[in-house]
Amino acid sequence: MDYPAAFLEENRAFSELFHDADGATPVQACPGWSLDQLFRHVGRGDRWAAQIVRDRLDHFLDGRSVEAGKPPPDRAEAITWLHGGAQLLIEAVESAGGQTPVWTFLGTRPANWWIRRRLQETAVHRADAAIAVGTDFALAPDVAADGITEFLERIVIQAGGDGAALPLEAGTSLHLHATDPGLGAAGEWTINVSGDGITWSHEHGKGSVALRGGATELLLAMARRTTVADTGIEIFGDHAVWQTWLDRTPL
Repeated sequence: MDYPAAFLEENRAFSELFHDADGATPVQACPGWSLDQLFRHVGRGDRWAAQIVRDRLDHFLDGRSVEAGKPPPDRAEAITWLHGGAQLLIEAVESAGGQTPVWTFLGTRPANWWIRRRLQETAVHRADAAIAVGTDFALAPDVAADGITEFLERIVIQAGGDGAALPLEAGTSLHLHATDPGLGAAGEWTINVSGDGITWSHEHGKGSVALRGGATELLLAMARRTTVADTGIEIFGDHAVWQTWLDRTPL
């Protein structure tokens, strides 16, 4: 996947939801937030990541230190600000070099890690905005499938941290099958418990519980932006295993 191109496209699609929207509209998926707050969160996040990469930081950057971290009050200028932040991140990665190690909340990673992370962050928050304004939402299947993979890659690192319970009990497993044409193995995920951690692979498997549906719906269900009951997802097996997974994974 061309992550920079996909990121810029997702940034553009996100901005389209704000041209005529009331910024005070509540965002149901982010309790306590308005559309304006969601917009600022996404735009500032891109600039935060860009500054980390630009300065080759090896430590956390306080969000209050982000340069130009607040959008202008004028809506058109704010959208230009949003697009500018995405472009700053791409330029920072190009300048630093994609493999240059920098700080991330998962530990040191190559600078280009941030483009993929911001792509998927923006994608899920675009869903939040779409739900808030009452419009349809869909992702390109390859982007949605990559979002599931990226989510699982983070879970493998974060699961069980600080003594937290694993999202799967020992002896249980989860299988996801995206039905979108053309995804092939990239549209299947089998997740298991291994020792004191979680492992996953792109392979077919039945699982203690299995979910089958479109990649966008599977991603939004995993991110708790929708429920299986509100989608066309088919679920087979032990529903309690799926609920445990939802209860124990981060947003």
